[in-house]
Amino acid sequence: MIYVVRHGQTDWNKEGRLQGRNGLPLNEAGIRQAEELKEQLASVRFDHVISSPQSRAIQTAEIASGLPVHIDERLDVFDLGEADGLRKSEVTLAGPVPDASIYKGVEDIQSFMQRIFAFMGELEARYGQSGVNILLSGHRCTTGSIGAYFEGVPEDRNILRYSSDNGAYKTYTFRSTAS
Repeated sequence: MIYVVRHGQTDWNKEGRLQGRNGLPLNEAGIRQAEELKEQLASVRFDHVISSPQSRAIQTAEIASGLPVHIDERLDVFDLGEADGLRKSEVTLAGPVPDASIYKGVEDIQSFMQRIFAFMGELEARYGQSGVNILLSGHRCTTGSIGAYFEGVPEDRNILRYSSDNGAYKTYTFRSTAS
């Protein structure tokens, strides 16, 4: 079973700011959310815990699982470029992401999804038939993209519909383990 966790709250989440690679660690509410996740997942024995390199995702994974965390760069948050840290209400969007013609350094959404899907494909090839429990800790965009890996990309291409709330998780099963 794959447990896809979105990191707990940070001050930027609370302030309604876009949070990418310049994001903050968990705040007190985020730490509580991760501790609540630990309680919810207490009966699960995790074989692997893998996280985005962002401190907020690592903290959430460590608290929720109580285990050492393997960092995988492919789970890193979508790069918001110059829009990182701005209030959501201030940002000009091109679909669900900041407009790359206005903000330098914004990652290409297709490239982002390809790296997440490649990671998931590799994970499925390696563990898809083994019945292991894997916790993946990431962000709104990564949880949404992982959801799209399992559920399919929506017609409107808005993968965020599969995202989890801060400190929440969803579960998925690799197709190769489905009966």
